Amino acid sequence: MQIGFYFDQSRCTGCGACQVACKDWHDIPAGPENWMRILYSERGPYPDVFVSYLAIPCYHCLDPICGKACPARAISKRDEDGIVVVDRQACLGKDGCRTECLTACPYKAPQFGPETSAKMHKCDFCVDRWEEGKKPVCAEACPTRALDAGVLSGLEARCARILNPEGFAFSRRTKPAIVFKPKLRVQSKQ
Repeated sequence: MQIGFYFDQSRCTGCGACQVACKDWHDIPAGPENWMRILYSERGPYPDVFVSYLAIPCYHCLDPICGKACPARAISKRDEDGIVVVDRQACLGKDGCRTECLTACPYKAPQFGPETSAKMHKCDFCVDRWEEGKKPVCAEACPTRALDAGVLSGLEARCARILNPEGFAFSRRTKPAIVFKPKLRVQSKQ
């Protein structure tokens, strides 16, 4: 079984509730470390402006290259659900390995705090909640229900597996566990 995220780009308003919920749940201090990020994209001249958002957590890739890049082998993929987890005790810290996991990840999911020798953190799919049968806190916090999570095959049944929504570059190498419903561009009538 492989878990994953579902993101409906047509519903996301960029409110940041998923980011705030993630930081709050995991006690991440204010600052540059964000396990959930929102990418804002704006294209086109007025009146044909197209605005979209993209949620960027760790996508718990089917073939997580971050784990292979880690010299301490502190990153692993759980067999039972495909969640990519970090052994923070084994992590060498940002000064010990030169952030090789961050460099390898096409989505920049591994995060390091600003402190000296900070250990790597990243979205862990709220594994504690998942094991209790609950969804990740980011999905629960989304007021527009643009973000959801579950078993990848079930999420794929909701809509075709679109690999190229606005602002996203699908990595065939890592195969991110994400299903998108993209926001479509609509031309104004003049």
